[in-house]
Amino acid sequence: MQRIVLAEDMHMIRVALAALLELEPDMEVVAQVASGTEVVPAVIRTDADTAVLDIDMPGMDGITAAGLLRDQVPGCRTLILTGVALPGQLWRALDAQVSGFLPKHASPEELVEGVRRVGAGRRVIDPELAMSAWEIGDNPLTRREIEVLALVAAGAETAQIATTTNLSVGTVRNYLTTIVNKLGARNRIDALRTAKENGWLP
Repeated sequence: MQRIVLAEDMHMIRVALAALLELEPDMEVVAQVASGTEVVPAVIRTDADTAVLDIDMPGMDGITAAGLLRDQVPGCRTLILTGVALPGQLWRALDAQVSGFLPKHASPEELVEGVRRVGAGRRVIDPELAMSAWEIGDNPLTRREIEVLALVAAGAETAQIATTTNLSVGTVRNYLTTIVNKLGARNRIDALRTAKENGWLP
């Protein structure tokens, strides 16, 4: 019996997904949670072997939660579900070693089969998204550059970014210049737009 933890912040979607999976004779939804921070404790508490995670949740996104599961409960396999499939999200998910990545608009049959295949130790990736990710390529930004750009996205000024990251103002400016150049952008706002459109920001 496949033991599943389901993480989705929208109650109606979570209940519908749980009902869909519970119809299968070889599946049992052992826990339902509404935030990313609840995922690891739920998996440990229920001894689940599969976690089906919404990519966008409060507290912690699904990919970050999947990364924590990989480190703390390596035997639990993860399937990410996304409402808006961006190529950069897939690269982040693969970096977190998720087992599957599917859009929420997949058919019920595709979702059920995806969960089953992930539980069986196989990898499941939406082919259209995989092709888009292949064409666009991996995120050109380093983790530190992503951190700096995420702070820009949050509205932080250069001095605030320097304080938050324990960098000098000059170093932050250098990072921002490098980010703009790497993304072929006109300025930091244009760079931010490009990163968001490709799903390169957490």
